[in-house]
Amino acid sequence: MIEFADNLILEMKKFDNIENESGKKSLFRIYRDVRFSKDKSPYKSHFSGGLKRATNLLRGGYYFHVEPGNTVIAGGFWAPNSADIKRIREDIAADDKPLRKIINAKIFKDHFGSLEGEEVKTAPKGFSKEHAAIDLIRKKQFIMVRNFSDKEALSPNFLKEAVLTYKAMGPFFKYMSEVLTTDANGMPLY
Repeated sequence: MIEFADNLILEMKKFDNIENESGKKSLFRIYRDVRFSKDKSPYKSHFSGGLKRATNLLRGGYYFHVEPGNTVIAGGFWAPNSADIKRIREDIAADDKPLRKIINAKIFKDHFGSLEGEEVKTAPKGFSKEHAAIDLIRKKQFIMVRNFSDKEALSPNFLKEAVLTYKAMGPFFKYMSEVLTTDANGMPLY
């Protein structure tokens, strides 16, 4: 897994500014927090890790999870802070066409199917539940996920497919980075 993560970082740095310097440091710990769990198994049954995009201007993150029957390459915004989620929602409410163009593009659909993530039940505070873009405004997370079979994950081409999957996230990350680094008038925040 360390070798996979090292090679992944090398490939990712060819097209994105990745903060991670070592595969070992990008892997999450294998120990489980068993304090409040009925299952007291000390170790996780999978390997996972994350890659961070560098600087305040590049927003979002990458994630990988390798487990028999559940290998995933993912990315996006798992827990955006309240200021970020408010800014994203305001941008979507003002004009949802740019985001819809990205998530309806063939490359996005082929890799991820749809944009995933938790949502509020009706409408977030300050937004009408009748808004035409309420399906996007309701999102609390903006996540792209691609699942791989065990055969695909064990293939010599898995690293290449993981990198292609991350590349397919590019337009989404470019859009979100622009939204989160500018104000409502398009003026740079940084």
